[in-house]
Amino acid sequence: MTPAINLVKKHRLHFTVHEYQHDPAATSYGLEAAEKLNVAAAWVFKTLVVETDTHQLAVAILPVDQQLNFKKMAKALKVKKVQMADITKVERTTGYVLGGVSPLGQKKRLPTVIHQSAATITDMYFSAGKRGLELQMTPTDLQSLLAASFGDIVND
Repeated sequence: MTPAINLVKKHRLHFTVHEYQHDPAATSYGLEAAEKLNVAAAWVFKTLVVETDTHQLAVAILPVDQQLNFKKMAKALKVKKVQMADITKVERTTGYVLGGVSPLGQKKRLPTVIHQSAATITDMYFSAGKRGLELQMTPTDLQSLLAASFGDIVND
């Protein structure tokens, strides 16, 4: 079990774990998950960690077929600027390796923004804490667990 799975179990939320054989040659972990699980890319979300201009880390959760818009993410966090966080910092802060970063069960809870499209679907898929392992649950349960907000954070 990963910290993410343990957290949803602890809160007695309804969830499903999906496992697939991760291909080390895959160029996009999220698109690989959508393909292997035979799920629309709009339902599979990636977890990105950004660093603000004040050196705080934050999490963006967005569909795997979309790109994060840094200006919109900064606006959602009420800061001037964000950029992708350094890989070493991400792994140290979250406790997960890149490609397996889950928004749940991180060593330190970070401010989190979930793309607003999640609010329109019944279930979403996201990393369960390691490559080849996805969690499926309702967006409202995820939002509630993380005390996250929904926002427009992707490129148009």
